[in-house]
Amino acid sequence: MQNFFPAQYSTLSATALKDYLITKYRLDHSTTCRLLIRNVSDTYIVETLDRKYIFKIYRDAHRKRSEIEAEVELLNILRTSGNSVAYPIKDIEGKQVQQLNAIEGIRNGVLFSFAEGKVIVDLTDQHLIQLGHDMAKLHQTTSSIKLNNPRPLWNFETTLFEPLKDLKPHFSEMKEEYEYLYNISGKVVEKFKDFDTSKFSYGYCHYDFFPKNFHFDEQRKITFFDFDFAGEGYLINDLMSFFNHYFFHQFNNLISAEQAEKDFNVFLNAYQQQRPLTNDELQAIPYLGITFHIFFLKFFYDNYDDWSNVFLTPRYTKHRVALIKRWEEMYCKF
Repeated sequence: MQNFFPAQYSTLSATALKDYLITKYRLDHSTTCRLLIRNVSDTYIVETLDRKYIFKIYRDAHRKRSEIEAEVELLNILRTSGNSVAYPIKDIEGKQVQQLNAIEGIRNGVLFSFAEGKVIVDLTDQHLIQLGHDMAKLHQTTSSIKLNNPRPLWNFETTLFEPLKDLKPHFSEMKEEYEYLYNISGKVVEKFKDFDTSKFSYGYCHYDFFPKNFHFDEQRKITFFDFDFAGEGYLINDLMSFFNHYFFHQFNNLISAEQAEKDFNVFLNAYQQQRPLTNDELQAIPYLGITFHIFFLKFFYDNYDDWSNVFLTPRYTKHRVALIKRWEEMYCKF
């Protein structure tokens, strides 16, 4: 029996995974497998002579088996309901979640269909209209189901209060920045008292609706993927995360403020053709943006050992706080 020194985040061999997947899914022996992204989870691209797949391996520290089962269940429901998503593939035994005995312990993996098409960052009106319609259709499904296994909850406890508590040690030498986050969080909570949240649409959000997470094919058909952050909350969280695309585009001087507003309104109008929003929901979108940015600061901090240590420096942290300040200046009225 071999004894191995303990590890917390190994990289599984693409060659060994290729052989494993060929056996488990009866793939062609010409199948290739290569590591695409080593990040929050590990993503491999798997290619046969005529098809592509994505094999995703989760870290147990990030996603427990029950959460992965819930993601799989959600995608199965979305696909059955006619939504275009990258969906989990069944192996020859009918299983959709694989368990791999890595050096750090069991890691779970899922083989997904490949999202045909490509990322389009500079979206035309036609793209935005299709996106608005398809996101609304997605929400028609996610607002009417309850999964058997838990997914994250997106509320003030998870996006403001817990992050502020957990981040405090990280800001020990950045007291001014921490005080700003603490104060702006309180302002957001107070602002929400102005809204009738009882009429807000609620369900499962994608929570990361940037263009990097959906592909357009040549006929402008959209396929959504990467539901890793899917969780329960106000559905306008998804409109907010897409709104962030235009925030970053403006911040990086890739689009004018006028064009960004016009483009987002094209998307918003298309969405509301399918799912009308209350005026309070529309007004609340910018304030949820602050919760989004504070949550991801906590996410970076939580994953420091395995992933974010290459960039989560004091300088980067101050930059992220400056982004939140800029967001507040551009969109919020307290």
